[in-house]
Amino acid sequence: MPRLRKQYEDTVRASLVEQFGYKNPMQVPKLDKIVINVGVGEAVQDKKKVEKVAEEIGLIAGQKPVITKARKSIAGFKLREEMPIGVKVTLRAERMYEFLDRLITIALPRVRDFQGVNPKSFDGRGNYAMGLKEQLVFPEISYDKVDDVRGMDIIICTTAETDDEARALLKGFQMPFKA
Repeated sequence: MPRLRKQYEDTVRASLVEQFGYKNPMQVPKLDKIVINVGVGEAVQDKKKVEKVAEEIGLIAGQKPVITKARKSIAGFKLREEMPIGVKVTLRAERMYEFLDRLITIALPRVRDFQGVNPKSFDGRGNYAMGLKEQLVFPEISYDKVDDVRGMDIIICTTAETDDEARALLKGFQMPFKA
């Protein structure tokens, strides 16, 4: 069992019940999934770049990512329908907790000039979105093998009804929010 899952069941869940006064145990918010998304705009010229990014994201996530394709053609971007333009992976259950643990304890402290993540990046329905400017903060990525530094979007989806509940859930996992 992953460390954060055990922490959720032992302490976080009880503190959420105490803080929000849930009557039914199914009301207590929990993590649903984590989605990692990387856009590869240069893939229009070189299709091998998407495969390289997919390989890197696969190392970070521990799961094979899906290559996303363009839905429609845009002449201004020299983009045709069904061209590969990005990579995404959805993590659930054990892998989700393992990734969140590595993100909070290893990757975020390695970000340059890091003061914490934005506490306002919730969507109003209990989901949290954040961006990283480079994939090098993850220890799985070797600095020597990287050809381009790429950013990524990380969306943490929860079953919380409100942003306050989701914020309390993530604080229970020691998410480093700015003061």
